[in-house]
Amino acid sequence: MKKEVRGVIFTLAGGCLWGLSGSCGQYLFTNYHVNPSWLTVVRMLVAGVSLILFALLRQRDKAIGIWKVKGDAVQQVVFALGGLMFCQYAYLTAISYSNAATATVLQYLGPVLIMLLVCATHRRLPNLREGAAIVLAVLGTFLLATHGNIATMVLSKQGFTWGMLAAVSLMCYTLLPDRIIPKWGSIVVTGYGMLIGGIVLALLVRVWKIPVSLDFKGWLAVGGVAVLGTLVAYTMYLQGVADVGPVHASMLSSIEPVSATLCSVFWLHTSFQPIDFVGFLCVLATIFLLAKKKEEPKRAA
Repeated sequence: MKKEVRGVIFTLAGGCLWGLSGSCGQYLFTNYHVNPSWLTVVRMLVAGVSLILFALLRQRDKAIGIWKVKGDAVQQVVFALGGLMFCQYAYLTAISYSNAATATVLQYLGPVLIMLLVCATHRRLPNLREGAAIVLAVLGTFLLATHGNIATMVLSKQGFTWGMLAAVSLMCYTLLPDRIIPKWGSIVVTGYGMLIGGIVLALLVRVWKIPVSLDFKGWLAVGGVAVLGTLVAYTMYLQGVADVGPVHASMLSSIEPVSATLCSVFWLHTSFQPIDFVGFLCVLATIFLLAKKKEEPKRAA
């Protein structure tokens, strides 16, 4: 199989699995009333332990070396708590108050927030492409929240708030590890981020006191979130980035909200109005508008 073809397939598969994981979370919240904190802890610990074990076997020097550099160790902890833990918890909580498709699309406002931060840092106005992305992002969010009627709010306040927090968390998740990922590798940084974030959140919410009652189907859905939608999806996406490059891979991975929407409609029977899909398309269009600007946030950060 050609490298480029493999990269496209793996990136699309990873994006689809991310979308599936969101729908599995919605399934658990709707049918088993699972606590988002509990699911976040399980997801992060399963992925964190697996990635760190892999790193210790394949990249032992990096897995140990990151803790020998004080500044990098501090940034790793900040990323774990302010990046990964915040991102995972906000996203799953947004799903619990809305649905997988809407929460995923709102999270994809993150690149627009990054672009606005870059403009503020450089003390410049958005250019035409960036301005169009802002207009589409605002329009898409407005349509999702109100269905075009400014007097009504069809999305719950909690769902909207956590959806926007998910977008902010995606921005933090993208910018915080900017310096340490090139130095220590994404597997090491993400693995420790998942592990540390999972442990800290478990202690904060006293996860052992959260009641959980699941049958076989429920545990399968947990596996869909923690294994398929996190560990497997992340591994496939990394391979895709290596094969086709980060910009192309990031555009291909935008199939995630499409996957989440299809799963929500055909598996979970979530109902959407036509205007919802217009809102989805407006937000997703910003990804392609900003794709060529992807390198600038890294320099600004």
